[in-house]
Amino acid sequence: MEPQEDLVPTAIVEPPSALRWRTMLAVPFAAGLALAVHAFIAKREPSLETHSYRLLFIEVIAVSILLALLRRFSPGLRHWMANMWPIFTLAIVLVCVWDIITLGFRMLPLPYFPGPSAVLRSLINDRVLLLDSTWHSLVLLLSGYTLGVIGGLISGICIGWSSPIRYWGMPLLKVVGPIPATAWIPLAMVLSPSAIISSAALIALAVWFPVTMLTSSGISNTRASYLDVARTLGAGRAYLIFHVAIPAAVPNIFIGLFMGLGASFLTLVVAESVGVKSGLGWYVSWAQGWAEYGKVFAALIIMAAFFSTIMTVLFKIRDRALVWQKGVIKW
Repeated sequence: MEPQEDLVPTAIVEPPSALRWRTMLAVPFAAGLALAVHAFIAKREPSLETHSYRLLFIEVIAVSILLALLRRFSPGLRHWMANMWPIFTLAIVLVCVWDIITLGFRMLPLPYFPGPSAVLRSLINDRVLLLDSTWHSLVLLLSGYTLGVIGGLISGICIGWSSPIRYWGMPLLKVVGPIPATAWIPLAMVLSPSAIISSAALIALAVWFPVTMLTSSGISNTRASYLDVARTLGAGRAYLIFHVAIPAAVPNIFIGLFMGLGASFLTLVVAESVGVKSGLGWYVSWAQGWAEYGKVFAALIIMAAFFSTIMTVLFKIRDRALVWQKGVIKW
Protein backbone atom coordinates (compact mmCIF):
# COMPACT_ATOMS: atom_id res chain seq x y z
CA MET A 1 0.00 0.00 0.00
CA GLU A 2 1.46 3.34 -1.08
CA PRO A 3 2.04 5.91 1.70
CA GLN A 4 -0.36 8.78 1.76
CA GLU A 5 0.88 12.20 0.81
CA ASP A 6 1.37 14.75 3.56
CA LEU A 7 -1.86 16.71 3.79
CA VAL A 8 -0.40 19.51 5.94
CA PRO A 9 -0.64 22.72 3.91
CA THR A 10 2.66 24.36 3.16
CA ALA A 11 3.20 28.07 3.74
CA ILE A 12 3.07 30.25 0.68
CA VAL A 13 6.40 31.98 0.31
CA GLU A 14 6.11 35.43 -1.12
CA PRO A 15 8.56 36.20 -3.93
CA PRO A 16 11.46 38.38 -2.75
CA SER A 17 10.80 40.89 -5.55
CA ALA A 18 7.21 41.42 -4.41
CA LEU A 19 8.38 41.85 -0.84
CA ARG A 20 10.96 44.42 -1.91
CA TRP A 21 8.42 46.39 -3.90
CA ARG A 22 6.05 46.35 -0.94
CA THR A 23 8.84 47.75 1.20
CA MET A 24 9.72 50.42 -1.39
CA LEU A 25 6.10 51.57 -1.62
CA ALA A 26 5.72 51.82 2.15
CA VAL A 27 7.14 55.37 2.27
CA PRO A 28 4.87 56.90 -0.42
CA PHE A 29 1.89 55.04 1.05
CA ALA A 30 2.62 56.39 4.55
CA ALA A 31 3.12 59.90 3.12
CA GLY A 32 -0.19 59.66 1.26
CA LEU A 33 -1.91 58.50 4.43
CA ALA A 34 -0.45 61.42 6.41
CA LEU A 35 -1.54 63.81 3.66
CA ALA A 36 -5.09 62.43 3.64
CA VAL A 37 -5.35 62.61 7.44
CA HIS A 38 -4.16 66.21 7.46
CA ALA A 39 -6.59 67.16 4.69
CA PHE A 40 -9.46 65.67 6.71
CA ILE A 41 -8.38 67.61 9.81
CA ALA A 42 -7.98 70.81 7.82
CA LYS A 43 -11.66 70.68 6.83
CA ARG A 44 -12.58 71.18 10.49
CA GLU A 45 -9.92 73.87 10.97
CA PRO A 46 -10.39 76.49 8.24
CA SER A 47 -7.70 78.73 9.74
CA LEU A 48 -5.08 75.96 9.57
CA GLU A 49 -2.23 76.69 7.13
CA THR A 50 -1.76 73.52 5.07
CA HIS A 51 0.05 74.63 1.90
CA SER A 52 3.61 73.96 3.13
CA TYR A 53 2.60 70.70 4.81
CA ARG A 54 0.87 69.41 1.66
CA LEU A 55 3.78 70.47 -0.53
CA LEU A 56 6.25 68.66 1.73
CA PHE A 57 4.46 65.32 1.58
CA ILE A 58 3.81 65.61 -2.15
CA GLU A 59 7.56 66.03 -2.59
CA VAL A 60 8.16 63.04 -0.31
CA ILE A 61 5.83 60.89 -2.41
CA ALA A 62 7.43 62.01 -5.68
CA VAL A 63 11.02 61.52 -4.48
CA SER A 64 10.31 58.13 -2.89
CA ILE A 65 8.67 56.81 -6.06
CA LEU A 66 11.56 58.11 -8.15
CA LEU A 67 14.10 56.43 -5.87
CA ALA A 68 12.12 53.19 -5.99
CA LEU A 69 12.40 53.26 -9.79
CA LEU A 70 16.11 54.15 -9.80
CA ARG A 71 17.19 51.61 -7.18
CA ARG A 72 17.58 48.79 -9.72
CA PHE A 73 20.34 50.74 -11.47
CA SER A 74 22.44 51.33 -8.32
CA PRO A 75 23.38 48.60 -5.82
CA GLY A 76 24.46 51.25 -3.29
CA LEU A 77 21.11 53.02 -3.52
CA ARG A 78 19.30 49.69 -3.25
CA HIS A 79 21.21 48.76 -0.10
CA TRP A 80 20.66 52.21 1.46
CA MET A 81 16.94 52.10 0.76
CA ALA A 82 16.61 48.59 2.17
CA ASN A 83 18.16 49.81 5.44
CA MET A 84 16.55 53.24 5.73
CA TRP A 85 13.08 52.82 4.23
CA PRO A 86 11.51 51.22 7.34
CA ILE A 87 12.88 54.10 9.47
CA PHE A 88 11.47 56.72 7.08
CA THR A 89 8.14 54.93 7.05
CA LEU A 90 7.96 54.88 10.84
CA ALA A 91 8.93 58.57 11.02
CA ILE A 92 6.11 59.54 8.65
CA VAL A 93 3.63 57.41 10.59
CA LEU A 94 4.70 59.10 13.83
CA VAL A 95 4.15 62.52 12.23
CA CYS A 96 0.68 61.38 11.22
CA VAL A 97 -0.03 60.18 14.77
CA TRP A 98 1.26 63.51 16.07
CA ASP A 99 -1.18 65.31 13.77
CA ILE A 100 -4.08 63.17 14.98
CA ILE A 101 -3.29 63.59 18.67
CA THR A 102 -2.72 67.36 18.58
CA LEU A 103 -5.11 68.71 15.94
CA GLY A 104 -7.44 65.77 15.43
CA PHE A 105 -8.53 64.78 18.93
CA ARG A 106 -7.04 67.72 20.90
CA MET A 107 -5.56 65.31 23.42
CA LEU A 108 -2.71 67.72 24.25
CA PRO A 109 -3.30 71.33 25.29
CA LEU A 110 -2.63 74.17 22.88
CA PRO A 111 -0.49 76.18 22.35
CA TYR A 112 2.05 74.05 24.24
CA PHE A 113 1.76 71.14 21.80
CA PRO A 114 1.25 72.47 18.27
CA GLY A 115 0.63 70.26 15.27
CA PRO A 116 3.36 69.32 12.79
CA SER A 117 2.10 71.85 10.24
CA ALA A 118 2.65 74.70 12.72
CA VAL A 119 6.19 73.47 13.44
CA LEU A 120 6.92 73.24 9.71
CA ARG A 121 5.61 76.77 9.21
CA SER A 122 7.90 78.00 12.00
CA LEU A 123 10.86 76.28 10.37
CA ILE A 124 10.12 78.02 7.08
CA ASN A 125 9.28 81.45 8.46
CA ASP A 126 12.26 81.59 10.86
CA ARG A 127 14.75 79.80 8.63
CA VAL A 128 17.16 82.76 8.53
CA LEU A 129 17.15 83.22 12.32
CA LEU A 130 17.41 79.47 12.89
CA LEU A 131 20.36 79.22 10.50
CA ASP A 132 22.10 82.11 12.24
CA SER A 133 21.41 80.57 15.66
CA THR A 134 22.75 77.21 14.51
CA TRP A 135 25.93 78.85 13.25
CA HIS A 136 26.53 80.70 16.54
CA SER A 137 25.87 77.48 18.50
CA LEU A 138 28.34 75.59 16.30
CA VAL A 139 31.08 78.17 16.81
CA LEU A 140 30.51 78.28 20.57
CA LEU A 141 30.32 74.49 20.87
CA LEU A 142 33.48 73.85 18.86
CA SER A 143 35.39 76.56 20.75
CA GLY A 144 34.50 75.18 24.18
CA TYR A 145 34.85 71.55 23.10
CA THR A 146 38.30 72.13 21.60
CA LEU A 147 39.53 73.89 24.74
CA GLY A 148 38.11 71.12 26.93
CA VAL A 149 39.68 68.37 24.84
CA ILE A 150 43.11 70.02 24.82
CA GLY A 151 43.00 70.63 28.57
CA GLY A 152 41.64 67.15 29.25
CA LEU A 153 44.31 65.43 27.17
CA ILE A 154 47.14 67.37 28.80
CA SER A 155 45.89 66.82 32.34
CA GLY A 156 44.92 63.22 31.66
CA ILE A 157 48.34 62.34 30.25
CA CYS A 158 50.11 64.04 33.15
CA ILE A 159 47.93 62.39 35.80
CA GLY A 160 48.12 58.99 34.15
CA TRP A 161 51.89 59.00 33.66
CA SER A 162 53.33 60.84 36.66
CA SER A 163 52.77 59.52 40.16
CA PRO A 164 53.42 62.89 41.92
CA ILE A 165 50.98 64.68 39.62
CA ARG A 166 48.45 61.89 40.17
CA TYR A 167 48.82 62.31 43.94
CA TRP A 168 47.83 65.99 43.79
CA GLY A 169 45.65 65.94 40.70
CA MET A 170 43.25 63.09 41.48
CA PRO A 171 41.78 64.69 44.64
CA LEU A 172 41.13 67.90 42.71
CA LEU A 173 39.62 65.91 39.86
CA LYS A 174 37.36 63.98 42.21
CA VAL A 175 36.12 67.16 43.93
CA VAL A 176 35.69 69.54 40.99
CA GLY A 177 34.89 67.09 38.22
CA PRO A 178 31.54 65.66 39.41
CA ILE A 179 30.04 69.14 39.88
CA PRO A 180 27.86 69.85 36.81
CA ALA A 181 29.28 72.61 34.66
CA THR A 182 25.89 74.35 34.65
CA ALA A 183 26.18 74.82 38.43
CA TRP A 184 29.06 77.24 37.79
CA ILE A 185 26.91 79.57 35.65
CA PRO A 186 26.29 82.24 38.37
CA LEU A 187 29.99 82.41 39.23
CA ALA A 188 31.06 82.41 35.56
CA MET A 189 28.72 85.29 34.73
CA VAL A 190 30.27 87.36 37.53
CA LEU A 191 33.92 86.58 36.80
CA SER A 192 33.88 86.66 33.00
CA PRO A 193 33.70 89.96 31.10
CA SER A 194 31.73 88.35 28.28
CA ALA A 195 28.83 85.90 28.22
CA ILE A 196 30.35 84.15 25.20
CA ILE A 197 33.68 83.61 26.98
CA SER A 198 31.96 82.30 30.11
CA SER A 199 29.80 79.93 28.03
CA ALA A 200 32.83 78.59 26.17
CA ALA A 201 34.63 78.11 29.50
CA LEU A 202 31.67 76.20 30.95
CA ILE A 203 31.54 73.92 27.91
CA ALA A 204 35.30 73.36 28.21
CA LEU A 205 34.87 72.47 31.89
CA ALA A 206 32.09 69.99 31.06
CA VAL A 207 34.33 68.31 28.46
CA TRP A 208 37.51 68.45 30.53
CA PHE A 209 36.38 66.07 33.29
CA PRO A 210 35.45 62.94 31.24
CA VAL A 211 38.36 63.42 28.84
CA THR A 212 40.80 63.72 31.76
CA MET A 213 39.39 60.71 33.60
CA LEU A 214 39.37 58.37 30.62
CA THR A 215 42.72 59.55 29.30
CA SER A 216 44.45 59.10 32.66
CA SER A 217 42.85 55.68 33.03
CA GLY A 218 44.08 54.60 29.60
CA ILE A 219 47.61 55.92 30.20
CA SER A 220 47.96 54.36 33.66
CA ASN A 221 46.63 50.99 32.43
CA THR A 222 49.13 50.68 29.59
CA ARG A 223 50.58 47.17 29.65
CA ALA A 224 53.90 47.03 31.44
CA SER A 225 55.20 44.60 28.81
CA TYR A 226 54.84 47.27 26.09
CA LEU A 227 56.84 49.73 28.16
CA ASP A 228 59.50 47.17 29.08
CA VAL A 229 60.06 46.20 25.45
CA ALA A 230 60.36 49.84 24.43
CA ARG A 231 62.82 50.56 27.25
CA THR A 232 64.89 47.51 26.25
CA LEU A 233 65.15 48.93 22.74
CA GLY A 234 66.42 52.22 24.14
CA ALA A 235 63.25 54.34 24.19
CA GLY A 236 63.28 57.48 26.30
CA ARG A 237 60.46 59.01 28.33
CA ALA A 238 59.07 61.09 25.45
CA TYR A 239 58.97 58.06 23.16
CA LEU A 240 57.26 55.96 25.83
CA ILE A 241 54.57 58.60 26.32
CA PHE A 242 53.85 59.56 22.71
CA HIS A 243 54.53 56.28 20.91
CA VAL A 244 53.50 53.65 23.47
CA ALA A 245 51.20 54.96 26.21
CA ILE A 246 49.06 57.37 24.19
CA PRO A 247 48.40 54.94 21.29
CA ALA A 248 47.46 52.26 23.85
CA ALA A 249 45.06 54.72 25.52
CA VAL A 250 43.34 55.89 22.31
CA PRO A 251 40.22 53.67 22.79
CA ASN A 252 39.73 55.12 26.28
CA ILE A 253 40.39 58.63 24.98
CA PHE A 254 37.62 58.31 22.40
CA ILE A 255 35.19 57.16 25.08
CA GLY A 256 36.05 60.32 27.00
CA LEU A 257 35.55 62.40 23.84
CA PHE A 258 32.06 60.95 23.34
CA MET A 259 31.12 61.51 26.97
CA GLY A 260 32.46 65.06 26.80
CA LEU A 261 30.52 65.74 23.63
CA GLY A 262 27.27 64.71 25.29
CA ALA A 263 28.01 66.91 28.28
CA SER A 264 28.87 69.82 25.98
CA PHE A 265 25.44 69.66 24.31
CA LEU A 266 23.66 70.06 27.64
CA THR A 267 25.97 72.84 28.81
CA LEU A 268 25.64 74.67 25.49
CA VAL A 269 21.84 74.84 25.62
CA VAL A 270 21.73 75.91 29.27
CA ALA A 271 24.51 78.49 28.91
CA GLU A 272 22.90 80.04 25.84
CA SER A 273 19.51 80.26 27.51
CA VAL A 274 20.79 82.32 30.46
CA GLY A 275 23.53 84.55 29.06
CA VAL A 276 24.30 84.45 25.35
CA LYS A 277 22.11 86.51 23.01
CA SER A 278 22.37 84.11 20.09
CA GLY A 279 22.30 80.40 19.45
CA LEU A 280 19.73 77.62 19.58
CA GLY A 281 19.43 77.69 23.38
CA TRP A 282 18.77 81.43 23.25
CA TYR A 283 16.21 80.88 20.47
CA VAL A 284 14.30 78.32 22.55
CA SER A 285 14.22 80.64 25.55
CA TRP A 286 13.15 83.59 23.38
CA ALA A 287 10.37 81.62 21.64
CA GLN A 288 9.11 80.27 24.96
CA GLY A 289 8.91 83.81 26.32
CA TRP A 290 6.54 84.74 23.50
CA ALA A 291 4.57 81.47 23.84
CA GLU A 292 5.61 80.50 20.30
CA TYR A 293 5.81 76.80 20.98
CA GLY A 294 5.83 75.94 17.30
CA LYS A 295 9.19 77.69 17.15
CA VAL A 296 10.34 75.81 20.24
CA PHE A 297 9.64 72.47 18.57
CA ALA A 298 11.29 73.72 15.38
CA ALA A 299 14.45 74.52 17.34
CA LEU A 300 14.34 71.10 19.01
CA ILE A 301 14.25 69.45 15.58
CA ILE A 302 17.25 71.52 14.48
CA MET A 303 19.07 70.57 17.69
CA ALA A 304 18.44 66.87 17.09
CA ALA A 305 19.83 67.08 13.55
CA PHE A 306 22.69 69.34 14.65
CA PHE A 307 23.88 67.20 17.56
CA SER A 308 23.39 63.93 15.70
CA THR A 309 25.51 65.18 12.80
CA ILE A 310 28.37 66.18 15.11
CA MET A 311 28.20 62.82 16.89
CA THR A 312 28.26 61.01 13.54
CA VAL A 313 31.35 62.96 12.46
CA LEU A 314 33.12 61.97 15.67
CA PHE A 315 32.23 58.33 15.07
CA LYS A 316 33.70 58.58 11.55
CA ILE A 317 36.92 59.98 13.01
CA ARG A 318 36.96 57.16 15.55
CA ASP A 319 36.55 54.55 12.81
CA ARG A 320 39.50 56.05 10.94
CA ALA A 321 41.72 56.16 14.02
CA LEU A 322 40.67 52.73 15.32
CA VAL A 323 40.13 50.84 12.09
CA TRP A 324 40.70 47.54 13.90
CA GLN A 325 37.65 48.31 16.10
CA LYS A 326 35.43 49.48 13.25
CA GLY A 327 31.90 48.14 13.59
CA VAL A 328 32.09 47.52 17.34
CA ILE A 329 30.12 50.70 18.09
CA LYS A 330 27.99 52.12 15.29
CA TRP A 331 26.16 55.42 14.99
